[in-house]
Amino acid sequence: MYKLLFSATLTFFTILLQAQPRIISGPMLGPVELRDAKIWLEVSSEVKTVALKYSMIKDISNPGNKIEAIEKTVQYKGQLGNEFNPITFTIGGLQYNAVYHYYIIINGKPIGAKGEFTTKDLWQWRKPVPDFNFLTGSCAYFNEPEFDRPGKPYGGDSTIFESMAKEKSAFMLWLGDAWYTREVDYFSEWGLWYRASHDRAMPIMKDFLKAMPQFGIWDDHDFGPNNFGTSYNLKEASRNVFNSYFCNPSSGENGQGIYTMTSWGDADIFMTDGRWWRSADEMKDSVNGKPNHEKVMLGKQQMKWLKNALLYSNATFKIIAVGSQVLNPVSPYEVWHKFPAEYNELMDFLAENKINGVIFLTGDRHHSEIIKVNRPGTYPMYDITVSPLTSGTHKFGGPEKDNPYRILGIDEKQNYSRFSFSGKKNERKLTVEFFGIKGEKLGEWVVNENELKTPKTSNQ
Repeated sequence: MYKLLFSATLTFFTILLQAQPRIISGPMLGPVELRDAKIWLEVSSEVKTVALKYSMIKDISNPGNKIEAIEKTVQYKGQLGNEFNPITFTIGGLQYNAVYHYYIIINGKPIGAKGEFTTKDLWQWRKPVPDFNFLTGSCAYFNEPEFDRPGKPYGGDSTIFESMAKEKSAFMLWLGDAWYTREVDYFSEWGLWYRASHDRAMPIMKDFLKAMPQFGIWDDHDFGPNNFGTSYNLKEASRNVFNSYFCNPSSGENGQGIYTMTSWGDADIFMTDGRWWRSADEMKDSVNGKPNHEKVMLGKQQMKWLKNALLYSNATFKIIAVGSQVLNPVSPYEVWHKFPAEYNELMDFLAENKINGVIFLTGDRHHSEIIKVNRPGTYPMYDITVSPLTSGTHKFGGPEKDNPYRILGIDEKQNYSRFSFSGKKNERKLTVEFFGIKGEKLGEWVVNENELKTPKTSNQ
């Protein structure tokens, strides 16, 4: 009887606690620029009002200046009370190169959710290019036995996010599969909202999400069913969900796609969308011996954007982030070169326009590796794959076991990567390091900016 009474009491207080206005997940940092910042969170349906209070606590450019702790408030003016309530605050009029403190007010009361962020420095034309680093990775699976496939749990050790939260990095770039839809989610708009909300709310994520700005692209599992693309009938709903749980700088154009870009120091990051327009992988690569122009991964609208963005960029390093691998010539799975018309179009464009500093950054494969492909008359192209964060791991096998194009490989291990940019002007280098669950180092590769430049000829 006492056990039943205790169980009933515990259930009552659990229900009562869940009925209180609260934060479901977050706060999470979005883009933090020179003079504005985005802060994301999700609140429960009982919440009536949400506000964010912030104040500058350190002026890094002028350390001798006395800081007047003037607290400002931003009130969320959107709709609340829904089953899922992800919201984003945008704060403007900030001081560049300064540290700010913020906390959240729910229904007029502070609730203890707080954090800090640092705005970018105005270094252009004033200072040497800054050294910095960012984190990256893909494939985060959180087990939910009721809906998972029977057998060994697919999700691994999520304490990897504790290790990542301790990094002093400029930002995190998610390379797709930030959550994994299941069979019960694929064709249910509610299910798409549920999966994103459920996985984002995992307690292990709390410290990491607010430790640094978070950017993301999607791949198949946070888009919809495995390997799906343009024919997914809920792709518009999925785009709405993705944009509600990430607050990237922008999201495609004309209401289509999620591609965007961001810049940090002397690196431009082009975040592509490999799903919205993606043809079925089973579509023939060629027709009558010629590349099939109907088989695309990025699509015409996005390719036009990417080409123009690359031409405009004067960054030392141009990182093109793609959900699927790009170069791997021996991959039996999804890879961009199996969309030959579009792939050749981009490669020819890069060569003809002598666009320097390009590196591909990819996810998806459940192993990490660096693929190198030589290009006649110009610098080699590299594809750096980082996967998985917590999902099942993959072992090199078949034609990939001794891949001659692989210059670094890590299989059967959860991992993330740190991209570090350093050095004097015209002597910049990129150091790519891979780390395991506890932050142990698994591998390293370095490339200098001069190794990513088109060789000069006598006609130049």
